[in-house]
Amino acid sequence: MSATAAALDQSFRRDAHVIGLVGLAHGTSHFFHLIVAPLFPWLKIHFGLSYAELGLLVSVFFVISGVGQATAGFVVDRVGALPVLLAGVALLGLSALALAVAQNYPMLMLGAAIAGLGNCVFHPADFTLLNRRVSSSRLAHAFSVHGIAGTLGWAAAPVFLGGLAVTIGWRGALVGAAVLAFGVLTLLVVNRGVLGSEESPRAGHPAAKHAASSLEFLRIPAVWMCFAFFFITSMALGGIQTFMPAALYDLYDAPLSLTSISITLFMLSYAAGMVGGGFLAARTRHHERIIAGAFLLMAAMAILIGIGALTLPVIAAAIIVMGLGAGIAGPSRDLLVRAAAPRNATGRVYGVVYSGLDVGLSLSPLLFGAMMDAHHPGWVFVMIGIFQAAALLTAVGVSQNTAARREQVA
Repeated sequence: MSATAAALDQSFRRDAHVIGLVGLAHGTSHFFHLIVAPLFPWLKIHFGLSYAELGLLVSVFFVISGVGQATAGFVVDRVGALPVLLAGVALLGLSALALAVAQNYPMLMLGAAIAGLGNCVFHPADFTLLNRRVSSSRLAHAFSVHGIAGTLGWAAAPVFLGGLAVTIGWRGALVGAAVLAFGVLTLLVVNRGVLGSEESPRAGHPAAKHAASSLEFLRIPAVWMCFAFFFITSMALGGIQTFMPAALYDLYDAPLSLTSISITLFMLSYAAGMVGGGFLAARTRHHERIIAGAFLLMAAMAILIGIGALTLPVIAAAIIVMGLGAGIAGPSRDLLVRAAAPRNATGRVYGVVYSGLDVGLSLSPLLFGAMMDAHHPGWVFVMIGIFQAAALLTAVGVSQNTAARREQVA
């Protein structure tokens, strides 16, 4: 093997190692997005809670995560991504233990709050590590794997927690989740040499203090367009995750065999779309075009479902197309944010931008729940389509603003 080939092989192995570890951490964070929802039947009976009280636990998680995420970006830029990532995983493990020993509703709220605090670090820490430790030529694939891992975390949580709750009880299921988080933490600590970056600013260094305190990036319109993009898309995703099965049942009188697997179909196709989206994003600089095409297709499918234009056999295919569209857009979306981020402000930009995701996920159940209570299940899908169409406009705006800023600098 030539020296050049050996160097390429070593680079590939290093990149794959980093991508795998960061992806595992991201999958863990998405797993903890659903740390309480699959256990609602058990928590409702044990504590005598209403559905509103159970839903508030989820809202607390995402509100704290959204607020904390913007702050976490500044911490990442000051002390480095790895310590922040390790702290986040540790907090997730502690949150599961806190929930497992909860004796009343306030203790459940505390556990959900700790989980939200742990979750807030992942996007700024993950993307900072990927941008600094992975070769530029492989970043699109890195973002693809990152998104796929998160989707698999969502898919794994109900099976893991529900299965353990049936066999050993809901407290045992939460202890199992804690063991999972601390296992991931151990793996990250053991491999900290792979993830550690000599490019990370040292705490106390003047340049680090300046970078951490600077708010100049907030004046960049593309940053706020990215925030709007994530807010809008997460409103659509929240509608899909929370009310798609119920809306299908009410609108089409769909059989439970379809409604019960609708989210699974969406998530699996979402993951498959991420794979293809990584290859597409690696071959073009016009990432807004990929996003626009994918979201237009997704919006069309959602609106067709919402107006009752499809038959039951076609609905499953439409849901799969929606998932593929969302997944294909994922890597291009993350590369757009990277392009919008000023140098040495990666953590802050990703923190602010991705906080829009948490804000949307905390508000969307209220909007779509009101539609369902008003007996308008079709509106759920129509509004999902409208949100996707609006999101593609923000993506185009991000691309145009970033290009204009580069021309001014040049």
